[in-house]
Amino acid sequence: MTARPGWVRTIRVRLALFTSALLFIVTAAILAAVYLTLSHTIEAGPLDEVTVKKFTKTAGGTIQYKSGEQFRAADLESVQKAVNQNTLDTLRNASAVALVVIFLLSLLIGWFVAGRLLRPIGRITDTAREITATDLSRRIGASGPSDELTTLADTIDHMLNRLETAFRTERNLVEDVSHELRNPVAVIQANVEAVLADEQSSAAERADAMAIITRATARMTRLLEDLLATARRRSGAFTDHELDLAGLVADTAEEYRFPAEERSLDLVVRAPTGPVVYAEPESLGRAIGNLMSNAIRLAPGGSTITVAVGSQAGWSWTAVRDAGPGIAGAEQQMVFERFRRASNGEQSETRRRGSGLGLTIARQIVESHEGRMTLFSELGVGSTFVIWLPDRAVAGGVERESTPPTVNPLPAVTDPTSHP
Repeated sequence: MTARPGWVRTIRVRLALFTSALLFIVTAAILAAVYLTLSHTIEAGPLDEVTVKKFTKTAGGTIQYKSGEQFRAADLESVQKAVNQNTLDTLRNASAVALVVIFLLSLLIGWFVAGRLLRPIGRITDTAREITATDLSRRIGASGPSDELTTLADTIDHMLNRLETAFRTERNLVEDVSHELRNPVAVIQANVEAVLADEQSSAAERADAMAIITRATARMTRLLEDLLATARRRSGAFTDHELDLAGLVADTAEEYRFPAEERSLDLVVRAPTGPVVYAEPESLGRAIGNLMSNAIRLAPGGSTITVAVGSQAGWSWTAVRDAGPGIAGAEQQMVFERFRRASNGEQSETRRRGSGLGLTIARQIVESHEGRMTLFSELGVGSTFVIWLPDRAVAGGVERESTPPTVNPLPAVTDPTSHP
C-alpha cells in the first residue's frame, strides 16, 4: 500500500478537502436537479427554419413576388423552443463555471475554518508536549465556552492530576523503601563488623549478634515480599477469580497463630462461610497478613486479637481487631500514608503502625480489587482495620450500595467469645 504524502496526512488538509468535496457534491447535485427539472418542464430544441419567398406591395395595392428574393423564417413555437434551448445551454455552462469557482472558494474557506477549529487543539498539543515526567504540575487550563475542546482539555488536566499523584506516590514509596531497608542493612553490617568478624568475640556476643541479624533479615524479607506482591498485582501477573473469603482468612490466620502464641495472644477467628469475592488469593492474603502482623506486634501480651469475616449491604468485609494502644482520630488516615515516627511518649508507640509500608501496601492491594480499607480506633481501647470488597454472592433482591458502609462491623466487646 502506497503511503500518503506528508501534506495529506495533516488533519487541516484533510478537513479542507473533505469540506470542499462535500460542498462540491451538494452544489453539483442542486444544479443538476435544477437543470433536469427545467429540461423536463420546458420544450427546447433547435430552431426549425424554412425558406420563404419575398413578396412586395406595389403602388397600386397589388402584391407582387420579386423574383430571386427569399428569406428564412420560423414559426413562433420553433422560436420559443430555440430560446429555451439557449437558456438551458447557458445554465449548463454557467453551472460548470460556478462549480469550479465554488470548489476553489470552498478550499480556501475550509482551510481557514479548519485552522480556526484546530488552533485550540494546537495549543493543547504544545502544552502537553512541554509537560514531562519531571514537571507534572503544569495544566492546560482551557477557558471559553463549554464545548468539546474544553472537555478534552479538562479531561487531559484530570489525567495529569492522576499521573502527578501516581508519580508522587511512587517517589514516596521509593523513599520509604530506601529508608526501611537502610536501617536493617546498617544493623546487619554493624553486627557483622563489630562482632562476627572479631575473633575475640565471645559465644554469647555472637549469639546476640545472630539474633539481631535474624530479626533485621526477617524485617527485610517481609518488606520485599510486600513489594513483590504489589508489583505482581500491578503488572497483571495474577488472575482474579471467585474466592471463598472465609477460607482465605482462616488459612492466613493459621500462619500467624504461632507468632501470636509467642506473645501470649489469644487469636480468635470468626469466619463463617458465605462471603465470596473476586480476587487474587496471594495478594489479598498478603494484605490481610499485614493487618494481622501489625496487630500481633502492637497488642499487649495476654490480650485478644479477633479476625472476622462477614457481609453487609452487598459488601464482604474482613476485620482485624486488637487491644493495642489505639490511634488518635487526627492520625488515623496518616497510618495509610508515608511512614511517620513520633519523637517521644505514648505517641511513639501509636505511630509505630505507620513506621513501615505494610498498611500502605495493604491498602493499595485492596483498592486494586475495587475495595476500600477503613479504620476504627480509640486511644487506650484498640483498633479495628476493615477490608471491604464487593460481594459476589449477593442474595437475590439485595442491591449493593455504591460505597461500603461506614459503620464498624466488628465493634469492641468485653467478651472475646461473643459474636459481632
